[in-house]
Amino acid sequence: MMDEHDFRGKCDAAFEALRARLLALSDEYGFEVEGLGEKLELHFDDPEETRFVISPNTPVRQIWISALTTSFKLGWSEEAGAFTLEKTGETLEQLMSRALSQQLGAPVSV
Repeated sequence: MMDEHDFRGKCDAAFEALRARLLALSDEYGFEVEGLGEKLELHFDDPEETRFVISPNTPVRQIWISALTTSFKLGWSEEAGAFTLEKTGETLEQLMSRALSQQLGAPVSV
C-alpha cells in the first residue's frame, strides 16, 4: 500500500483535475459543484434533488464516491496510473462519466 504522502499527492492531483472538469460541465448540464480539496459535492435539481459526494478516505488510501444510491471505492492502480474501481476497472473519470450520464439522462464525458 502506498504511504500517506504519495496518496495525498495523487489524490490532490486527481481532485484538482476532476473539479476543473466538473466546473466546466456544470454550466452546460445545470448542476452545482461545491467544495475544495478534501471533498467535492455535486448538487442536482432535476429530475429530483440529488447529491453526489466525492471524498478521500486516507486511512485506506481510497477515493470514495456516494452517487446513485451506491458507494464506490476507488483505489490507486499503478497499471492504469489512476484511481480505479477494482470491480469494473473504471477510472475516476470513467466512473464519473457513467454516474453523470445516468443522473442527467444524457451522455456526459468527464
